[in-house]
Amino acid sequence: MLPIVAIVGRPNVGKSTLFNRLIGKKLALVDDQPGVTRDRREGEAHLLGLDFTIVDTAGYEDEDANSLPGRMRMQTEAAVENCDVALFMIDARAGITPLDEEIARWLRANDAPVILVANKAEGKAADDGVMESFSLGLGEPVPFSAEHGQGMADLFQALLPHVEREGDEPFEREFYEDDESAPLKLAIVGRPNAGKSTLINRLLGENRLLTGPEAGITRDSIAVDWMWTSREGVERPVRLIDTAGMRKHAKVQDKLEKLAVTDGLNAVNFAEVVVLLLDSTRGLEAQDLRIADKVLEEGRALVVALNKWDTVEHGSALYQGIKKALDDGLAQVRGVPIMTVSAATGKGLDDLIHVAFETRTAWSQRVSTGVLNRWFETALEANPPPAPGGKRIKLRYITQNKTRPPTFVLFGTRLDDLPESYRRYLVNGIRRELGFGAVPVRLTLRSAKNPYASK
Repeated sequence: MLPIVAIVGRPNVGKSTLFNRLIGKKLALVDDQPGVTRDRREGEAHLLGLDFTIVDTAGYEDEDANSLPGRMRMQTEAAVENCDVALFMIDARAGITPLDEEIARWLRANDAPVILVANKAEGKAADDGVMESFSLGLGEPVPFSAEHGQGMADLFQALLPHVEREGDEPFEREFYEDDESAPLKLAIVGRPNAGKSTLINRLLGENRLLTGPEAGITRDSIAVDWMWTSREGVERPVRLIDTAGMRKHAKVQDKLEKLAVTDGLNAVNFAEVVVLLLDSTRGLEAQDLRIADKVLEEGRALVVALNKWDTVEHGSALYQGIKKALDDGLAQVRGVPIMTVSAATGKGLDDLIHVAFETRTAWSQRVSTGVLNRWFETALEANPPPAPGGKRIKLRYITQNKTRPPTFVLFGTRLDDLPESYRRYLVNGIRRELGFGAVPVRLTLRSAKNPYASK
């Protein structure tokens, strides 16, 4: 495992900007207003040859432990307890505040080594703040600019004694696209307050993600690595991805909520299987169908989970109603797996992960050309293509050119005249007869070029 470095500090000092700079991409949401980050987010950082896990944390605030800021602070405290070294960031331009002094006292009482980082230190306006930071009793500060990348060499020197591992050789395993032993990338999506973070916490067995009665707590898409033990006793790696609640587009007015929803949609693009989590007490709403449609449009495998099932009355009727509404609303994919779960009690979660792995297997499979074309010939015999205007449409052969999602190319002539209903007939046959189930299947039509067309 890589050494762990946690970034701590009061709100709006530049922690997420530093996090993004060290991992080399804009993964954490950044905005001028304080309190953007709520959960702790991890990433693989690289600094002048040093490799380590960097943890971005929420701004440390002195609030009641039961309040949202108080629960955010507990996440920060957990990050420091588990790190090899903490980067305590202050705003050099603003100078030392009473909250900075309180955080310094807390860090001095902890066992983790602390490196003081004086951010926003570009220009002379920060000189006084850098000098004042010596009073925190945490040694010499590292003048730094997370926004402009100044001070990287000094930060490297400060981190080196805590991060460098003599004699250790990094172990990396290369996973291929269809490697069943590769970590399952599983994103949890849904409307606000459906229980996404609570579900992940229950799987992990710890309060890793911030939860509470307030809707819309999660902002960043947080990825957490976890090891699931199958029914056969085999450990299998999973990367769980929590996302922000997705409300109806017209209701999203706040800038941060827009950023959070966009971040969640990006997380869907990087997932393999997406769990759409529904609040069973509210049933299926139009927004759920929009989210499901977006997942399938991106070619991701979809599983629907009905959360809070332990509180539902007349469950059978509700289940059948949701199943019918999904089949009617998602015409391109029928029979999506629907699981009943309870994030509060853990009931059904093991079955959910089992089905997610099975769904990824179907989403990743490749059919040989021979098997595919034998099915194709049978499908044509059972239902020949139409002849619009009395002219035959010739379908010659089909091949699979991609997996994840399964993508097929159909070759023939006059394919522009092939009705959409016949195309759906072929796609549904591929799903039903060749073991792809309810995963999204793409079919591209390709006509042979006429060698005399340009003459």
